[in-house]
Amino acid sequence: MAITQYRPKRKSSGSRYITARGKKLRESGNRPTLPYIAEKKVKLVRTKGGNKKTRIMAAQIINAIDPATKKSIQATMKTVVDNQANRHYVRMNALTKGAIVETDHGKVRITSRPAQDGCVNGILLK
Repeated sequence: MAITQYRPKRKSSGSRYITARGKKLRESGNRPTLPYIAEKKVKLVRTKGGNKKTRIMAAQIINAIDPATKKSIQATMKTVVDNQANRHYVRMNALTKGAIVETDHGKVRITSRPAQDGCVNGILLK
């Protein structure tokens, strides 16, 4: 079944909308991308207007900012320690915004959306 970003078939009261038209291509959606920790793998996706979006499917390097020195470092990710979005993402090593990752420099919280932005950025935790 196709994923759409159109209004649902049911109203908040539970009654049905009577649809006068079918699905449109501009309303189509995609499955969620859950990047994981592995050798870097990137995918280009066509978006509305013919633009391109870079999706990271897998990554090992994170751009971490040290709040004490205000300097950026590149760290190698080892594993996902905590993820408030979904507890099962820890087991899958899924990289999402807000996930806490163990690196060679310490724990880092991801601040970017890797599946949307095309890079993994974070803040070093003390």
